[in-house]
Amino acid sequence: MKKLLLIMLLLTGVISYAQNKNARTSFEVDGVCLMCKERIEKACIKTKGVKSAVWNVKTHELSLIFDERKTDTQKIKNSVANAGHDMKDLKASDEAYNSLHDCCKYRDENVIDDHKKE
Repeated sequence: MKKLLLIMLLLTGVISYAQNKNARTSFEVDGVCLMCKERIEKACIKTKGVKSAVWNVKTHELSLIFDERKTDTQKIKNSVANAGHDMKDLKASDEAYNSLHDCCKYRDENVIDDHKKE
């Protein structure tokens, strides 16, 4: 009886551990405004397996929860870069960046200065 109880207890622990495939991560993404926030979060959420994406306008930190069985950090970063936003280890193409609205041109010092005044 004790062995059976011990086996059941161990199996319960293994099963509950195996079911949690959600990973959490965060990294910095360049952007300057609420339009950037919406675009970055939307690009992430459209990536299969992403459950939550929240980008902070002030800190530029993107916080993610995603299913590791369906996606990984690199795929999510590719989606963000394709939307026109740079990260430390992955830059958006010039074509993607140039498609951004003028107020979202985070590589332009004048745009950054204008947003700091707000």
